[in-house]
Amino acid sequence: MARADILIIFAKMPVYGKVKTRLAVSIGHAAALEIYRQLLSHTLNMATKVKAEKIMFYSDETTLDLTIAPGFANATQCGDDLGERMKNAFTDVFGQGYAKAVIVGTDCPAIDETIVATAFDTLDKRDVVIGPAYDGGYYLLGMKRAHPTLFENIPWSTAAVFEKTVAICKNDGLSYSLLPPLPDVDEEKDLPHLAKMNQHG
Repeated sequence: MARADILIIFAKMPVYGKVKTRLAVSIGHAAALEIYRQLLSHTLNMATKVKAEKIMFYSDETTLDLTIAPGFANATQCGDDLGERMKNAFTDVFGQGYAKAVIVGTDCPAIDETIVATAFDTLDKRDVVIGPAYDGGYYLLGMKRAHPTLFENIPWSTAAVFEKTVAICKNDGLSYSLLPPLPDVDEEKDLPHLAKMNQHG
């Protein structure tokens, strides 16, 4: 029997004061929480349409609210920084025998199931697939076996993340393809991109 594919979603619990903290600096924690809830809902609605198994990796080690994503597997992120947490998530799912794995966060209002399906299809002929974000990071990363170096010595939460990731692919001889660039919503200047949820929801 063919091995299954899996979509990994990195998320935070929607808790006041704990989400979208950069955005909250300018619009307040209450408004930032509401925007995070919208982005989380959009991401989960998108994920339900993807033909792959799904697992939520939450950043909060406390009680997992399993009602947020019914039908999805649940786990807790483990690691000292974002890179280590993503590396461990990929290592975990490949250790369970999945064929291809794609990871997304909850910051991208324009992502849809077609883009994620394209990512999985791309992995039939490439080692790695990357969805670059406008801010220099990436909104999606996919692979068909763990590549730990993709998460090492990267300045996370900077505009150099995508560029550094591509450089590692080239240095390690990994074939890769890029998806269309999309926006993330992290700061007040990004808020106009929220309208894209209505186009893709």
